[in-house]
Amino acid sequence: MYDHDFPTLADGIVIPHGLYDLVQNIGYVVLGTSHDTSECACDCLIHWWEHHGTQAYPHAPSLLVICDGGGSNNARYSIFKDMLQRAAQVRGIEIRIAHYPPDTSKYNPIEHRLFPHLTRACQGVIFTSVELVRELMSKASTRTGLHVHVAILDAIYQTGKKVADDFKTTMRIVFDTYLPQWNYVAPPV
Repeated sequence: MYDHDFPTLADGIVIPHGLYDLVQNIGYVVLGTSHDTSECACDCLIHWWEHHGTQAYPHAPSLLVICDGGGSNNARYSIFKDMLQRAAQVRGIEIRIAHYPPDTSKYNPIEHRLFPHLTRACQGVIFTSVELVRELMSKASTRTGLHVHVAILDAIYQTGKKVADDFKTTMRIVFDTYLPQWNYVAPPV
């Protein structure tokens, strides 16, 4: 009878944001406990960079982040671009974004190399706490060497945030000449 989420029956919420390192075959999942916002998505990226990325790639001049076309990291959201721009400035690293066009996320490697294994690790379990979700997802692995790091992000995110009225004229986002609606760079300056 209850085969989907029923917020009225829940004591909390878990919002997983996944990152998959193609080179090292490592999955990173940050579990948000508030709202799935662009600010939350960017904070998850920052969390990965500060706790894993800087150690794995200490001399990286830039990051390439491949994103799906929808959700909190939607290519059309100015708030996502604003948050990326802030993250690039504060962290001093260029963040290059490449969005998959709508309805093509099935080609994103994270969909095949990370998410199914997270689902399998949580199969048949009723989530009673965020810590249980973290523990289960941390156990996800494959014979080819995938292992997963999971962290909990307890920040509170407000929905409905807007960018400043002049953001589109003052933003430093640089759009690519090829498919600029899906490919752009947030420079560190």
